[in-house]
Amino acid sequence: MNKYGWLDEYLLKMQGVTKDYKPEWNWFRYFVGGKMFAATCQPGPEHKAYDCRELLTLKCEPLLAELLRNEHPDIIPGFYMDKRNWNSIYLDGDVPDDVLRDLCDRSYSLVFAKLTKKAREEIAGKG
Repeated sequence: MNKYGWLDEYLLKMQGVTKDYKPEWNWFRYFVGGKMFAATCQPGPEHKAYDCRELLTLKCEPLLAELLRNEHPDIIPGFYMDKRNWNSIYLDGDVPDDVLRDLCDRSYSLVFAKLTKKAREEIAGKG
């Protein structure tokens, strides 16, 4: 059960964020400038290691990603993503709300920073 009831609203309030659903993956994906920065999913029973637990996947700096995994048992290498640059967080776990908010913000910022200058200005309302 997702104990972070605020999560969807928090992600959607970020500037320029859109959300879609990818039925073939059963993923809700969050984008900025057409680039994904977050996704929620619930791996099925065929993914035994995940025990059908709901996950949030976020982009992260590689060194920080590793540190977070060592510090929080409910933060794991990104599900179906580049394990160096993405982490997944069990949404029924014990990651503090402030840590999860910071990770959402970081993921958004990492993806936003890689957008073209024009795209960043349009999202910021200057274009």
